Amino acid sequence: MFEQVKLDYAFAALEPYIDALTMETHYSKHHATYTKNFNAAVEAAGIAGKSAEQILSSLDEVKDEASRKALRNNGGGYYNHNLYFEIMSPEKHSAPEGKLAAAIEKQFGSVEALKEKLTALAVGQFGSGWAWLSANKDGELQVSASANQDNPLMESKGFVPILGIDVWEHAYYLKYKNLRPDYVKAFFEVLDWKKVAEKYEAVLA
Repeated sequence: MFEQVKLDYAFAALEPYIDALTMETHYSKHHATYTKNFNAAVEAAGIAGKSAEQILSSLDEVKDEASRKALRNNGGGYYNHNLYFEIMSPEKHSAPEGKLAAAIEKQFGSVEALKEKLTALAVGQFGSGWAWLSANKDGELQVSASANQDNPLMESKGFVPILGIDVWEHAYYLKYKNLRPDYVKAFFEVLDWKKVAEKYEAVLA
C-alpha cells in the first residue's frame, strides 16, 4: 500500500516562503486524496505489488482506459507530491555538491543557468502542471515541463525526476494569488539541493 512521504519539518517551517496553511492543505488534503485514490486504482487494476515507478512507466500496458486514466492522474499526483515535499526543507542547502554539481556545470554551465531554465518552464506552463529536472542512469540531466500530474516517467525514455516544481494553483494561490513567478522564486529558497543530489545519485546506482 502506498503511503505519503513523512514530512521531517512542520507545516510552518517553510515560512515565509511557503505558508503554513498552504502546506497543511496541500499535504493533508490534496496529497492525501491522491494517495488514497492511487491505492484504490492499483487495487482495481490488479497490479498491487508494483512500485509507483514501475506503474507510471508502463501505463500503456494497462488496457482499460478508465483504469489507465485513474492510475495516470492519481499515481502521478502521489509520486509527484512525494518528491515535491521531500526536496523542500527549512535547512539551507542552497547549492548542489558532488556529482550533481558537476553534471549541472557540464550541461547547463552553472546552477543559476539551470534555475533560469526551470523558472521559465514553471512560469510558462499553461494551466496546472509541473517543471522538472530529471536524470538517467548515464548521469545525463534534462529539464522539462508537463501538464496536470504527468511526469517524465510516463515518457518511458529512462529519465527519472529528481526535482519537481508544483505549479498547480493549490500550491501557491493562498499566499501568492496569481503571481506564480514570486512563488517559483520562493520555492528555490526552500529547495534542499542535498536531497536533490541524493536522488541524482540514486538514479545512477
